Amino acid sequence: MRIHTLDAEVIAPGSLEDVFRFFQDPANLARITPPSMGFQIVSTDRNMRRGLEIEYRVRVFGLNLPWKSLISAYNPPHMFVDEALVSPYQLWRHRHEFRETTRGTVVTDHVDYALPMSPPGEIAHPMVRAQLNQIFSFRQKALELHLGKLIDASGPVIR
Repeated sequence: MRIHTLDAEVIAPGSLEDVFRFFQDPANLARITPPSMGFQIVSTDRNMRRGLEIEYRVRVFGLNLPWKSLISAYNPPHMFVDEALVSPYQLWRHRHEFRETTRGTVVTDHVDYALPMSPPGEIAHPMVRAQLNQIFSFRQKALELHLGKLIDASGPVIR
């Protein structure tokens, strides 16, 4: 299994607590996901905590697919990790970190992911990389609508 990484970082206006509160609410994921992905939350339990399982439906390359995440680590207001239990990926582990600075709250995303059916599945990585770039670029623009003008943004960087 070949593991790829995606890193992105933004500095958002607002306090650590306010920015973390926005990100920890599963309903806000739909607000920062491109509409073309048809993102829907299926789960009714949205009380963020370690051990929470959240079920979604997403559209990936035109296919409506289930996605189920486990919150495997939760340390408010500094960090949480969601790991896909069911998804189009063989591995998806997304670490969200938050750090308050004098300029605003730094939001760091680090995603480790692996494509299914590796090694032949690696042929699709250029398309997947392009889609992830679009998703995280959209996300940065959408964050400005909900958190205010970003102070700085870098990424996504995919390896």
